[in-house]
Amino acid sequence: MQENEKKTDLRILKTRNSIINAFITLRAKKNLDKITVKELADLAMINKATFYLHYKDIYDLSDTLENDALEQIIKAMPDPELMFSNPEQGTKDLFQAFAAQGQLCNILFSGDRFDIFVRKIDHSIKEYIYQKYPEKRNDLQTNILLSIINYGGFHAYENNKKENAAEAILAISKASAALSKLIH
Repeated sequence: MQENEKKTDLRILKTRNSIINAFITLRAKKNLDKITVKELADLAMINKATFYLHYKDIYDLSDTLENDALEQIIKAMPDPELMFSNPEQGTKDLFQAFAAQGQLCNILFSGDRFDIFVRKIDHSIKEYIYQKYPEKRNDLQTNILLSIINYGGFHAYENNKKENAAEAILAISKASAALSKLIH
């Protein structure tokens, strides 16, 4: 019985990987709203019914992959709490974790999805900090500081990464520290 479960689990894993790989291939070439389940299923060499066993629709698949990428970014940060206690180091850690995910995030969050990424990362960082510091949840200054760092930082990074990504990260980190001093 256990051997059959392992085979089933392996088939499910292979199918999901095939769906994900096909989606990333298509997403690298097209906007999300232009990808159909039929073309994804054809590329993944599955039928549409199999796709629907795993995901509700293309947007559900995209959201799942986006959330997984965000989770990996947060996990890659040595201590996300530094975004609050040491904004310069925390911001540097965040952008280095993001840069490490580079190509996948560039595909998943391309076009109009970039603003969704920034909103999701802002929410994720804040939730992490609020778990450690619940009293900061309603602190307007903390919320504003984190939003400025996240929204402003990611837009600044996106606009300047081609010139020199490492230098852009350092500049954004220093700006985060300066903003933190101004607010606090």
